[in-house]
Amino acid sequence: MPVHTSVSSQDTPGKGAGLGLALASALAFGGSGVAAKPLIEAGLDPLHVVWLRVAGAALVMLPLAVRHRALPRRRPALLAGFGLLAVAGVQACYFAALSRIPVGVALLVEYLAPALVLGWVRFVQRRPVARAAALGVVLAAAGLACVVEVWSGLSFDALGLALALGAACCQVGYFVLSDQGGGADGTAPDPLGVIAYGLLVGTAVLTAVARPWTMHWSVLAGSADLNGTAVPAAALLAWVVLVATVVAYITGVLSVRRLSPQVAGVVACLEAVIATVLAWVLLGEHLSAPQVAGGAVVLIGAFIAQSSAPAVHSAEPVASGGAEAERELAARGTAT
Repeated sequence: MPVHTSVSSQDTPGKGAGLGLALASALAFGGSGVAAKPLIEAGLDPLHVVWLRVAGAALVMLPLAVRHRALPRRRPALLAGFGLLAVAGVQACYFAALSRIPVGVALLVEYLAPALVLGWVRFVQRRPVARAAALGVVLAAAGLACVVEVWSGLSFDALGLALALGAACCQVGYFVLSDQGGGADGTAPDPLGVIAYGLLVGTAVLTAVARPWTMHWSVLAGSADLNGTAVPAAALLAWVVLVATVVAYITGVLSVRRLSPQVAGVVACLEAVIATVLAWVLLGEHLSAPQVAGGAVVLIGAFIAQSSAPAVHSAEPVASGGAEAERELAARGTAT
């Protein structure tokens, strides 16, 4: 029977690396809006920017898809789910929500995903959840409400809210599916292969939705305005594809493998803070006092969540204590 400790010294380096990857992913994802907004203002439809983002990343990752060509036969459901939920679903639902409700409301509802991840862990997987991790989610959600200034344009359009909630549910799929196959038994699918095929599936789905053949392709040959500075549109697109998509997905999936879906989900809330700060610096969209305070609350919530839960493959359950958790641990240890 294995001996279970809280978080061993062997887990600490992996957890630290996972946290670094999660922060890198949040930074990469958070920079997407700063590069995409000038493209949209230059004349591209938002859905076309999304299609360019996903299709360009799929093209970059295509050699990896060829290298892992056996993966679709081994894990077809995983690849289809990742492409539909983690790639196409999040993007399509979020941009559809924006057409009916304010940006702040849509962003806040989408980033309820960490709370939904905890609900998945607790009620679907029937695993205990640490109270501190739950507190971190609550703080992060409250901080996000301040960051996006949700009170500035609240609208209760039922369909718009449903679409934003759909984006949140798809983001739950991103974190849960990223955690699949992360075991040490040698059967785990290569995360780069999963991302490559997920992007290909997402491209196929978004092609039907965005209809890129109606795009104003000439915009990409010109320049876009970045807070008064003319920047080649192709350079902005390259940033969106290479950094905000390829790097963001790779670091994000690898972080979930080293942490856990619920912890990585809360750390991902930093994306909204990063996006707001970058918009302040690069686009001249100034932060208000409530936004600064909200960003600090998000940071506190993310820190509490990541420091209270073990790494994804540690023997410790998600909960931090309790007699029921101890009995469950003992039963699992006996079974092994």
